[in-house]
Amino acid sequence: MCKIAEVIVDIANSEVDRVFDYLALSDTIIGQRVRVPFGKRYIDGYVTNLKDTSAVDDNALKSIQSSIDDYPVLLPEHLELAQFMMNKYHLRFIDCLRLFVPSQLRSKHMQPLYIRYVRVIEDYNMEEYLLKIRSNATKQRDLILYLLPGAEYVQAELNKLFGITNVNKLINSGVLTQFEKQKLRKPTINNFDDKNITLNSQQLEIVNSVSTCNDSSTHLVFGVTGSGKTEVYMNIIQKVLQTDKNAILLVPEISLTPQVMGVFTSRFGDQIALLHSGLSDGERFDEWQRIRLGEVRIVIGARSAIFAPVNNLGVIIIDEEHDPSYKSESNPRYTTHDVAKFRCIYNNCPLVLGSATPSLDSFNRAKSGEFILHTLTQRANKQPMPTMQIVNMCDEVRNGNNSIFSNTLLNKLNNCISSGNQAILFLNRRGYSSYVICRECGYVAKCEDCDVSLVYHKEDGLLKCHYCNKRYKALTQCPECGSENIRMGSSGTQRIVSELQNVFPDIPIFRLDVDTTKTKDSLNNMLKNFAENSPSILVGTQMIAKGHDFPNVTLVGVLDADMSLHFSDFRAVERTFQLITQVSGRAGRGEKQGEVILQTYTPRHYIYHYIKDYNYSGFFDREVNLRETTNFPPFAKIIRILITGENESLAKDISGQIFKDLQPLKQEFPRDFVYFAGMRSPVSKIQNKFRYQILMRFKLDNEQEIVNRIYEIVDKHNNPKLQIFVEQNPANMS
Repeated sequence: MCKIAEVIVDIANSEVDRVFDYLALSDTIIGQRVRVPFGKRYIDGYVTNLKDTSAVDDNALKSIQSSIDDYPVLLPEHLELAQFMMNKYHLRFIDCLRLFVPSQLRSKHMQPLYIRYVRVIEDYNMEEYLLKIRSNATKQRDLILYLLPGAEYVQAELNKLFGITNVNKLINSGVLTQFEKQKLRKPTINNFDDKNITLNSQQLEIVNSVSTCNDSSTHLVFGVTGSGKTEVYMNIIQKVLQTDKNAILLVPEISLTPQVMGVFTSRFGDQIALLHSGLSDGERFDEWQRIRLGEVRIVIGARSAIFAPVNNLGVIIIDEEHDPSYKSESNPRYTTHDVAKFRCIYNNCPLVLGSATPSLDSFNRAKSGEFILHTLTQRANKQPMPTMQIVNMCDEVRNGNNSIFSNTLLNKLNNCISSGNQAILFLNRRGYSSYVICRECGYVAKCEDCDVSLVYHKEDGLLKCHYCNKRYKALTQCPECGSENIRMGSSGTQRIVSELQNVFPDIPIFRLDVDTTKTKDSLNNMLKNFAENSPSILVGTQMIAKGHDFPNVTLVGVLDADMSLHFSDFRAVERTFQLITQVSGRAGRGEKQGEVILQTYTPRHYIYHYIKDYNYSGFFDREVNLRETTNFPPFAKIIRILITGENESLAKDISGQIFKDLQPLKQEFPRDFVYFAGMRSPVSKIQNKFRYQILMRFKLDNEQEIVNRIYEIVDKHNNPKLQIFVEQNPANMS
């Protein structure tokens, strides 16, 4: 009797987001991709289960047409994880399953890369073959002299050196035998020396605690910048490998992976695979295959690496755990910490979170005993933290300095460069100018498809939208009033580099942001070049703020410390503290004392008192008290329902209907709801789609029941012309 296969078809549509029964093939296995008849066409699907009987009559069942792969692309763990994500985030099953399978595999255009080789026969006699050729056949003679008995050569290289015709003659005569080998497309990795650092007592205590852990507990490693958290991670992983288990290490930014990979490769060699969106299609496909086949023991990558097909996990480590990039802001929406925790529970292994500036939520859980807290109080090299000087930019303006550089910072830069050292300047705004404005009528150039100002990029001579990447010609006169009195707004990284080149014309100045790291290996090469050039200056956005270790950097300048402080987001102060502390930690990581110049227009803001002393605990106590008093996370839940669509009237109407249907829920739980309102999204249009939102904030007493009811209400308003998302504690409120 044929087995019955439960198959979910690869269609992102809620109407068909369920399993369908098919007659299985004799070699059908759970987790396999298959081709099945669906309606009047054939489509790909995934086998989620095999069973003996079906509720559908056998005569009505269709058969699986064929297997796409001869192996399962989904682990049993993946199937359970998908179910967990469906329930927690109210996602479609197929959207969850797609997270586990490389898009290169699903699109069918990516296959293993095979290279054609030739092998020389073992009893090859060079003199014998030289006698058989004409005296003027120099290329063929050179080829015969070049070959060695039993040796293997890439055929394309022989063709290039000696000509296709000459190589084919030896193939046809039996001297050369053709065969193929798979070539792995591996990411470029810079080599680092393995220092084999001896752990201090605090580091050793953490490694022993995590390594002897026999459960799925969560450990928070709270250590100052430069305290040796990476060395702790490597020692934990080393212990895990000794027990024949495997590991996943997550980092928040692609910019961190080259340096992290270099350090880890020096210790663990080819046991590592790298996964992130900066890889080529071929590299990503081959790295995924190496993981699936168990050829590697450690996976390092950004957020998506949490779904890697790693069997027998012994630890998951999330570095810089506070970073908002660990929360997915596009469909499917999920939080990496939740996914990692599920995998740790499934594999009965510890979850390690690390940061110099943990999220308030994680630190609060550690303080309450839900997480195990480990603290690293000093830098691994025992050097002091960088000194920090706060510069009041209002005083600079009053003294006639309208530059973005304070006199203090310029003096410190001069001293740094003249001493042969390196400096990092941080400004979390790319481009040349953040907006372009007409001084006559006040017109500001905006994107036609997005409700945002266009950013001027001087190198390209273009205005660009940083949301949809649409490009426009730079303005020479105002389109509204015709005036040529056009002014540039706030400076971006491109402009900073331009101004620095005027001050330091003979010094290498590097710029690290999204615009300068678009091509393959550009990021890797830039970091390598900066490391090898002293003196030099690196200007960058938040890409430079975390993880990088340059021992010759003695000065960090924060050009606009207030930039993120006044965002309309309850996390604005927390994120400002994290960002400034992290970028400040890039200074003085070697033997030389580091210093930080922090430029601000609001020097009396309480945050700078804590930042200057690197006092995270004091900042936490103040901020968490404020959150508890005002009922914000982690003491409450925020739900945002985001409605987007090209038809503004429809988006507005549906958001109004949802808002109306939610009113009874608020009335049913009057003591729980702290805030409830509907409105346009702060960014009201992106990529020509209008955006409306409903915001709710409620206490945690009846959290799960309220969340479930919200999903039920929203589901009733599904509309094919709109996208409606429910976000829990969204990372971005705009």
